[in-house]
Amino acid sequence: MHKAKANGVELEYEVIGSGEAVLLIGPGPLADGFSPFCSEPSLVDRYRLIRYRQRGQGRGTPPSAPVTFAEHAADAAALLADFGVSRAHVAGHSTGAAIALQLATDFPDLVHSVALLEPTLLGVPAAAAFFEKAQPAVAAYAAGDRETAVARFLSVASGLDWETCRVLLDRHVPGSVARAVDDADIFFGSYLPALSTWEFGAAQAAAVSSPVLSVLGTETDPWFVEGHEMLHAWFPKVEDCVISGIAHLLHLQAPRPVAQGVAAFFARHPMDSDVSGEGDPQWVREPGRVARAQA
Repeated sequence: MHKAKANGVELEYEVIGSGEAVLLIGPGPLADGFSPFCSEPSLVDRYRLIRYRQRGQGRGTPPSAPVTFAEHAADAAALLADFGVSRAHVAGHSTGAAIALQLATDFPDLVHSVALLEPTLLGVPAAAAFFEKAQPAVAAYAAGDRETAVARFLSVASGLDWETCRVLLDRHVPGSVARAVDDADIFFGSYLPALSTWEFGAAQAAAVSSPVLSVLGTETDPWFVEGHEMLHAWFPKVEDCVISGIAHLLHLQAPRPVAQGVAAFFARHPMDSDVSGEGDPQWVREPGRVARAQA
């Protein structure tokens, strides 16, 4: 991972592939949650994937206070501006999908299309039941047991027993469990408080003008099923990508079909190369940055 200065903070990133720009916004607990996409031919062979760690994740600038989703969205917009990208496809997973929605609301001219992989929408009845199940994880974190807190939360979110979840994560994103434990203060101390105060409803959704894709696993938690239905209420033309046999980890359980579904959505909504960063003078002026990121 390499570092860039964006919105006054340092963010770690990598850039893979070439073509129209695609910004990947991962979930709070898993800084590198989108790394499986970076080896999927359906995306890498056609798009320039920009994967980054959000403020506080990894070795970037640690936050001094909880970071709101609006601030995360502003960071993402600044990162794209630093790369000379004036328009991009965006994909977000879980809290990353919530940030993607905020980005599409706050920077509509920047977001060409947005793929939402089970966003964390609090305005549905099943959200309360989910957090009731997750309460032991929050309690473990409050007691100072970071490893147990992370294990319990990821198990609830994934719908898998912890050993199955751990093996799956380590297979597709080696080191991700240890990194999640390292980032536990950020997740429990920033992402969850930010989610609890995030205001997004029909009024905010009305500001989103870009095409929307909703990605859903058939075995996922009711919270995300109801969120999928909420997206249909907000966006009458929302497109669906439903993958059988997987739950909230989605592309970590089935990278290829999820990547293919997202890539097909982007392909249905192409953009002109002159606004995607492809051929932009900044990419030409700084070829070393791209070359290092792809190494």
